[in-house]
Amino acid sequence: MVKIVGIGGSLRPESYSQQALTLTAQRLEALGAEVEIFDLRTMNLPFCNGESDYPDYPDLERLREAVKNAHGLILATPEYHGSVSGVLKNALDLMSFEHLSNKVTGLMSVLGGQSNNNALNDLRIIMRWVHAWVIPEQIAIGQAWKAFGADGKLLDEKLSERFDQFAQSLVESTRKLQGINHG
Repeated sequence: MVKIVGIGGSLRPESYSQQALTLTAQRLEALGAEVEIFDLRTMNLPFCNGESDYPDYPDLERLREAVKNAHGLILATPEYHGSVSGVLKNALDLMSFEHLSNKVTGLMSVLGGQSNNNALNDLRIIMRWVHAWVIPEQIAIGQAWKAFGADGKLLDEKLSERFDQFAQSLVESTRKLQGINHG
């Protein structure tokens, strides 16, 4: 079974990144994947200081262990000042090649203005640096405040179809790159 860990890189109470991540997780589970979501709003993580051990932070150990044991990742970030959120970058900085190498990774970004790929391109570089495999499909949701209904569902059918394609690609790519059978 494909095991995916999702990390939401926003601290906002009504996080669109987290909503996008939740919707993607539902689609992945419908395709037979096992998904565990980490919500950085609820975790106590240190600022990365270049050390490898942070014994006073059990949430970090949980995150590291889950990522290490996963076949793939979904990283969802708001775009702040043209790049990835600091909280997601910090979470990634707290992990090493041991945790992130060879993970098949899907990237998502949300922003208040027009859709662009700045945060996604930066995440692609970060994940390539740690030897992860980033799938070509990605999701950038511009004007996120218009994308979701009160129930958290996507309002645009074409965007919803892109979520389906993204989930399908992540599962298929993970199976191929990790040598996982369909069973």
